[in-house]
Amino acid sequence: MTWEATPTGKRGRQPDYGDAAIQTCLTMKVLFGMALRQTTGFVESLLRLIGLDWTVPDFSTLSRRQKMLKVNIPYRGSDGPLHLLVPLGTLLRNALPGSGQNRDQGRG
Repeated sequence: MTWEATPTGKRGRQPDYGDAAIQTCLTMKVLFGMALRQTTGFVESLLRLIGLDWTVPDFSTLSRRQKMLKVNIPYRGSDGPLHLLVPLGTLLRNALPGSGQNRDQGRG
C-alpha cells in the first residue's frame, strides 16, 4: 500500500491519495473519536513530528472516500485510556521549544 494513489486507468480525474492514506486518517478518526477536520490536523502533526513532508487528504476528500473505501476496521473495546507512543528523540528534535538544533545555538 502506498500513500499516493496509483492511476486507475479510468477516465476523469485520478485520486491524489491512495487507500493507505485514507485508511490511516480514518483509523485515527475512529481511534481518537475526532471529527474529520481535527483528524487532518492531527495526521499533519504526526507526519511533521516524524519528519515526513507528505501532504494529508483534506476533510472533504476523507468524507467522500470513506463512503467508497472497502475497509473493515474492527471495533476495539476500551477498558481504559488509549496510549500513543512517539519516540522521545523525535519529540526532542521537532516538538519541544529550545531543544534540538536551537539548544546548540544558544540564546540571543
